[in-house]
Amino acid sequence: MSDKPKRAVKLNVINEPKDSYTGGKSSLCPGCGHDQISSVIINAAWENGVKPHRIAKMSGIGCSSKTPAYYLAQSHGFNTVHGRMPSVTTGAHVVNKDLLYLGVSGDGDSASIGIGQLIHAIRRNLNMVYIVENNGVYGLTKGQYSATADKGSKKKKGPTNQTQPIDLCAMAINLGCSFVARSFSGAKKQLTSILKAAMSHKGFAFIDIISPCVTFNNNDESMKSYGYVKEHDIELHTLGYIPHFEAMEEVNVPAGAYKDITLHDGSVIRLETISEDHDPGDAMAALGALHHAETNAKHVTGLLYFDGSRPALHEDLKLVERPLIELQEKDLRPSKEALDKINNQFRG
Repeated sequence: MSDKPKRAVKLNVINEPKDSYTGGKSSLCPGCGHDQISSVIINAAWENGVKPHRIAKMSGIGCSSKTPAYYLAQSHGFNTVHGRMPSVTTGAHVVNKDLLYLGVSGDGDSASIGIGQLIHAIRRNLNMVYIVENNGVYGLTKGQYSATADKGSKKKKGPTNQTQPIDLCAMAINLGCSFVARSFSGAKKQLTSILKAAMSHKGFAFIDIISPCVTFNNNDESMKSYGYVKEHDIELHTLGYIPHFEAMEEVNVPAGAYKDITLHDGSVIRLETISEDHDPGDAMAALGALHHAETNAKHVTGLLYFDGSRPALHEDLKLVERPLIELQEKDLRPSKEALDKINNQFRG
């Protein structure tokens, strides 16, 4: 036996090791951007101190929707049919609003067959994190262009894409989404901060993540390749996240200009400004930044838009504080006196 002392296991704020947040071995192609996102999800949930059994992983169909098997093995999970994840999540949330719903989808799942479902989830401000692992192709069916493929982009085989893409971030902002961000699977620090903030947000947190497909769409002519994104990324700001359990007086204050956004649980998003023209509370500024990037064949990343004032779906529906799943029959069945009072309101 070795006399070498065992390495201490690092615990998070709720005394859980990171192993409590991991999953199975990935079966995706080596180098796939989706695996980097899975790693960030593990880190974000662990660093935020979310109890694994209080998370529900929701997914649809596609390479992206295979990934929930690779993280948070102790959490709940539901793999829905193609494009229907937002609707299933809506039903699950209404029944049990106390879970953190983490939806993972792809550009095919969200921008094509599931776009109608996504629109209504955004419109209702469903309390969930919605991640799109966006590679611009259908990876499971041999790499056809998806609805988010950039105009002028060319994958490894086949013609250049000439069809106008759907910008899911612009769509989300126009629908009044209360948290909209875009990142890159290779930008681990930025993506981790965005995801941790999204987990603390009350309402629909939409994150579009450019995630290169190494098999079909990682060539030099592709606008969603590792090389292209790194060279054509417009980063709006340096983004940091301060959890509610960390004392603000212990956090280093940036030397230059910065902006703090306080979330409903007391956590803070700290934006150290790079682009002085961008205000994340201004929807028109966010849309302008997206349009400018598209016109110049670039990708803009960071927190695009935030509105913490909108009521979430459960507030709009005036759901009772206790989750519906926990209510007993006696809680749901009105007494004869209460029922008579209700019926008398409709009698002349």
